[in-house]
Amino acid sequence: MMIKVLVVDDEPQLLRALRINLTARKYDVVTAIDGTSALAIAARTLPDLVVLDLGLPDLDGAEVIKGLRGWTEVPIVVLSGRADASDKVEALDAGADDYLTKPFSMEELLARLRVARRHADRNAPRTAVQRIGDFDVDVASHTVTRVPEAAETVPPTVHLTPTEWGIVEVLLKNAGRLVSARQLLTEVWGHGYENDTPLLRFHFTKLRRKLEREPSHPAHLLTEPGMGYRFQP
Repeated sequence: MMIKVLVVDDEPQLLRALRINLTARKYDVVTAIDGTSALAIAARTLPDLVVLDLGLPDLDGAEVIKGLRGWTEVPIVVLSGRADASDKVEALDAGADDYLTKPFSMEELLARLRVARRHADRNAPRTAVQRIGDFDVDVASHTVTRVPEAAETVPPTVHLTPTEWGIVEVLLKNAGRLVSARQLLTEVWGHGYENDTPLLRFHFTKLRRKLEREPSHPAHLLTEPGMGYRFQP
């Protein structure tokens, strides 16, 4: 069964290039040149993925995302030609799964689509245990234990504070997806902390020291400067 992708962009040349490249890779591609038609086409065709430009002539990309999120959890990968990070953060807060800044390579877009697709089935059973470095992190029992093949110098267990567990749970729930700093702060600390990024950086650094093999070169608990954070399985 072919994966259906809705591509939304008002640049005819880019739209054509995306259609040709995605079709060549066996995607079923439908296109829209503005936000209004994108919402209508999405409702009619029920795509498996959405590639969405933020700068549309009629609606802002964030409005389109909110319109989609009113009825579907379809993965949305945003394309942005805007230099201001706040625009991208707004899109992520609205419900986008990932973003790419123009210009971008087709291979990177395809990789992001594959990741988004893997996490598309929101109803699929999720394991409570995820591996981070040398540890199995069990969010159900709130335990962090050394994996059998880890070196003996690795501690058998690690203690996480309630705040650290809050961060871990949000990231693991959104495995592979970029989570904005604002979303993390709101979900873990509550309203009123949305802009306290130093607080989040402090706790994120502590988490890396506890869980990553090389905290200064993390493999799983990643920071996207100015954008947010990502758990990479």
